[in-house]
Amino acid sequence: MIEKNMVTTNIELNGYKVTRNLGVVRGITVRSRSIFGNVLGGLQTLVGGKISVYTKLCETTRDDAFNNMLQHAAELGANAIINMRYDANDVIGGVTEVLAYGTAVIVEPN
Repeated sequence: MIEKNMVTTNIELNGYKVTRNLGVVRGITVRSRSIFGNVLGGLQTLVGGKISVYTKLCETTRDDAFNNMLQHAAELGANAIINMRYDANDVIGGVTEVLAYGTAVIVEPN
């Protein structure tokens, strides 16, 4: 698996040179909110502030997509990912797709 410190949103990784570009990699996760989560989230909106149940759902979903992307890159033989991004879309009401993507590369220290 690729170490998380070997993933960057930049087009290069400081201290390393790209020796091979392996192409675009992605990790996708689709999640829905549970009835319990919707009720608890609705109650939290009444008091205002941070809605922790939705925050946790979003963090878990992004983490799953990120780890899927790391696995995809590792399967290609990469040791780093550059130009990493997230994207999210509603599939239907209450169901969201989160995509993590970037360019899988092989890097060597400068």
